[in-house]
Order: sequence, then C-alpha cells, then structure tokens
Amino acid sequence: MAKPKPWEISDELWAVIKPLIPEHQRRFRHPGRKRLDDRLALQGILFVLHTGIAWEHLPQELGYGSGMTCWRRLAEWNKAGVWQRLHETLLDRLRATDALDMSRAAVDSSHIRALKRGAQTGPSPVDRGRPGSKHHLITDAGGIPLAVILTGGNRNDVTQLLPLLHAIPKIRGKRGRPRQRPRVVVADRGYDHDKYRRMVRTLQIRPLIARRGTEHGSGLGRHRYVVEQTFGLLHAFRRLRIRWEIRADIHEAFLSLACALICWRRLASLC
Repeated sequence: MAKPKPWEISDELWAVIKPLIPEHQRRFRHPGRKRLDDRLALQGILFVLHTGIAWEHLPQELGYGSGMTCWRRLAEWNKAGVWQRLHETLLDRLRATDALDMSRAAVDSSHIRALKRGAQTGPSPVDRGRPGSKHHLITDAGGIPLAVILTGGNRNDVTQLLPLLHAIPKIRGKRGRPRQRPRVVVADRGYDHDKYRRMVRTLQIRPLIARRGTEHGSGLGRHRYVVEQTFGLLHAFRRLRIRWEIRADIHEAFLSLACALICWRRLASLC
C-alpha cells in the first residue's frame, strides 16, 4: 500500500476538523458554481503549507481546486477561528491522555525573511536590516506547541514573554479547572530583564532565565532544547521558512495550522 502524502487528511483527523468548520449556506437564487468540497480545499491548503509552492502554481490535476479558492478558504476559516479551535481541541485531547506536561514551559523566537514586507515585519538585526518577521513560540516541557505569536523582525524577544504566557489557551481534557499556566518558564539570555521576571512572578509562574554576562553552561539548555526542536518541526513546513504573505493574518493562519498538525502527530503517536 502506498504511503499517504503528508498533505492528505486521514479520516480520523477530518473527523476532528469537520465539526469546527462553519456550514456554508448556498444561495437559493443565482447559486453560481458549486462550492469546492471543504476536505479537498483543506488538502490544497496543506499542500501549499508542506511544499511552499505559490498559490497560483497549485497543480490542478490534484483535484484541490485553484490556488485562489484555497487561499480564500484559508482566510475565511482563519477569520472564523477554525485553526485556533483546532489547536485547542487537540491540546485538550493531549491533556486527557496525560501527554501534556505543564510543570514547565520553554520560550524562544526565530527569525524568518519577509520578502514582500507587509504588516508585522521590520528590519532584521540578524539579516543586515532586510525586512523580516519573528516567530515567538512557547511549548510545554515535552515540546508540544502551546502558543505562537508573529511580530516584526526587530521586536525584542523579552517584550513577547508576557503575551506568550497570556496566549496559552485554557486547556481542558480533565475534570476540574482548565490548565493555563505552567509552574516554571525557561528562557535564554534574550529574556534577561528583572522587570519581566517580576511580571512573570505576578502570574504565579517561576522564571528560570539565563543571566547576561555569565559564562555559558547555565544548565538551562537541558530544559530549553525542546522549543528548538519544535521550531525544527514548524520550519519543516516549507511555507513557514520564508514569509511570502503580505497579510499577517494569512501567515498567522499557517502558523496556527502547523501547530495543530504537530499536536495531532504527537497524539497519533500515542495510539
């Protein structure tokens, strides 16, 4: 049996996604062309996410519709909050199976080039001032992505520490109160600022942040490596290696969808 392509949606994953997609009411008068099946449109979106191909080059012979149709569906579903709800649903399932470890969280950021500029871009200090963006990521102790934020490439990492902590959704999956805050947050020297340490403590979270000016070998690397591994998984989606989208919401949709897919893989590996 041929191995399924990574952009092909399994029946199990589709069963999770389908209830989250808003139902489209077709017009009674002048209905126009029949709407492309949602599952095929999603596979077209995933094809672009995995391969990095331009929307207009989406192969018609795959049966996923035109690139513009898939682009519109991505934007439509992002506006409806489908990708965020999908990510939250999968986090709930991971917690229900005891696969989520909120005893500790790790944060980091990664620069990407933004060739077409647009919102949430800025001169990148690591790319000779060329326009770029940053992915700011927070994971649990096992590397499961909890939240991701897009900013300009010139935004200081420490300014996104509190927004990342607040962006973690309320994770259910078990009886009792939902879990939203890790006990400890681990970060590198880019987050070294006493003001932000105090702000993190007000959330009843213990900050473990390396100090600037000290020798390497703080020992935090054995906890922080998981977020770097997750960045590797995120950027394995070729569309996320370089930002081609002028609109920030389209790139953020790809980010949320990629985080959800990483959660799904982790969940599937437990079965």
